[in-house]
Amino acid sequence: MSAPSSGPVSDLPVSDLIERGYHVLPGGLDPAAAGRLLARIRELRAFGSELFLSEEEFDAAPQYVGVNPAPGRNLLERFDEELAFVERDAGLTAAVGGLLGDDYEILLKKLICGVPASAVPQWLKTRIHGNPVNNLGPYVKPQYRDVTYFYGIDFHQDLIDYKDREADFITLYVYLHDVGERDAPLFLLENSHKLGGTLFPHDLSKDETGWTYGDRKGGQVHCPQHLLVGPAGYAAMWHACTLHGTQPDAADHERLSLRYLIARKPTRKDTGIDAVNATLRGPLSLTATRNDLDEAGAAKVKANSVNEA
Repeated sequence: MSAPSSGPVSDLPVSDLIERGYHVLPGGLDPAAAGRLLARIRELRAFGSELFLSEEEFDAAPQYVGVNPAPGRNLLERFDEELAFVERDAGLTAAVGGLLGDDYEILLKKLICGVPASAVPQWLKTRIHGNPVNNLGPYVKPQYRDVTYFYGIDFHQDLIDYKDREADFITLYVYLHDVGERDAPLFLLENSHKLGGTLFPHDLSKDETGWTYGDRKGGQVHCPQHLLVGPAGYAAMWHACTLHGTQPDAADHERLSLRYLIARKPTRKDTGIDAVNATLRGPLSLTATRNDLDEAGAAKVKANSVNEA
């Protein structure tokens, strides 16, 4: 994935990230190409109850870490050609290049599945109820851990997975099919990036006009809530400190999306993301990003703000 060598680069993604923390790609990406990739994925994988271990199998050898896609265990590695509609789209590469420089690099790309309630075993629903992060990877059979599976995740920053790293990257999210209000769409909190990095779970309280978000150091910002819904090919990108999350999938089918993390080169210090970061009122990196897990990686906190959204 590389930016075009010539042609104008819009300043809109940079100004959008400065002003509100995210940018939606005008017109999205090729919906037909998204549909073709979706069809190929569904030829390889069913997203029903057969994904899951039994309760007895899980309890015999619980594993909470190392259960997400990794090099050599990533379903998207089969689809380099089909991903051209994302990685070679002129409008998208121009937008990303404007933010990160034309030599940007992909840190990670993977398929995200919002698992429908009908597919999640009852024993598992009971066990994870109220958890802030319902990443279902620990409960999925090992051969299916080439995809990340969620059943709702509380408002979080993507900095959460990058302790001690500067917020020099963005997230790109692409819907592979139409996503409406019942399809586990993302909720995103405008302005939340302005406080920089803060510890998860975050300090949030809801009112009629959105959310009040605090950094636990006296700083606060008001955050209008936006629901990211749209057709196949819908594409949005956001800052590493922008809060977002999803509720459990209320539809009778899975929600399948592409998630890219894309960074500027460490040697570059003159990019759009640096201009964005210069406007933030808080830290760009954290020595600790979360306190919701025990030493084994299991949830020790029962709280979930996004379910109030």
